[in-house]
Amino acid sequence: MPSSYRVAVVDDHPLFRAGVVHTLKMSGQFDVVAEGGSASDAIRIARELAPDAMLLDLNMPGSGVEAALQLSKSHPSVRLVIITVCEIDESVSTCLEAGVRGYVLKGTSGEELLRVVRSVCEGEAYITPQLAARLLTKMRSKQKERADNPIGELTAREEAVLTHVSRGQSNKEIARSLSLSEKTVKHYMTSLMQKLQVRSRLEAALFFRDKGE
Repeated sequence: MPSSYRVAVVDDHPLFRAGVVHTLKMSGQFDVVAEGGSASDAIRIARELAPDAMLLDLNMPGSGVEAALQLSKSHPSVRLVIITVCEIDESVSTCLEAGVRGYVLKGTSGEELLRVVRSVCEGEAYITPQLAARLLTKMRSKQKERADNPIGELTAREEAVLTHVSRGQSNKEIARSLSLSEKTVKHYMTSLMQKLQVRSRLEAALFFRDKGE
């Protein structure tokens, strides 16, 4: 086991990022090898330095989710931790599916943050207890919805994509509206069409208008 883990912190809020970097360095457990403020920075850092772990802001320019989706494929050895002000939304499931190993709120204490990053660096997955409890509550609520309406199976992001589809927008237009890449929009389209058991965009749009609104 290394005496310290090499980590990178990517967040577009300089003051918050400085606080995280300070907390990591002062613990003596981590060597902060790079900082950045966007998804493109995250991808560049992974390519050039291949840190043991990378902390990603969910809502930074270029999208933390988008960065996670790309990094999980191009640099799977870099363990990812999402830090966000969001409590529970579709991003949790999306990030976990993308290979994110840790997910913490920005209100988390320094001690808790260190515990999460250390656990992730050691190969574990970690979600703070508060976040896990909220996630479990939401999952149970969705299970009840699924029995009556397949729309309930969609994540909030998939439903947002479907809403734009029902308005006749193309993947390119949807990507621009939701700050995603066209590739990511296609991924959501494939997933939501499978869940709704429809064969075309038109069927999906009609289903949404009939059941979702």
